[in-house]
Amino acid sequence: MTHAKIIMAATVFCLSLGAAGSAHADQSGMASVYSYGRTASGEKVHSGALTAAHRSLPFGTMVRVTNRHTGRSVLVRINDRGPFVRGRVIDVTPAAAHALGFSGLAPVTLAVMRRG
Repeated sequence: MTHAKIIMAATVFCLSLGAAGSAHADQSGMASVYSYGRTASGEKVHSGALTAAHRSLPFGTMVRVTNRHTGRSVLVRINDRGPFVRGRVIDVTPAAAHALGFSGLAPVTLAVMRRG
């Protein structure tokens, strides 16, 4: 599957998630983008994957990340530790950031959909 198809599939999935993912909001703060190296779970970071880094959630946890500026949401799988910058609650891959409509930093709300 090409990078463009992955992004389109992620965007369609995010738009269709809607109220189906109605878990309570666990955390709010800033999200940042990362796309290099190995993850704490041992996986290689894939910029086209819908994965993320969180300080404490178990690996495999599915989290709905909602951009508070755009209202767009994406479901990501936690496979890494971080971010380690004060005020940031999650690092997402470029594919997830694109689906959320940002590059760099964005204010987000996190909702745990399924624990790993």
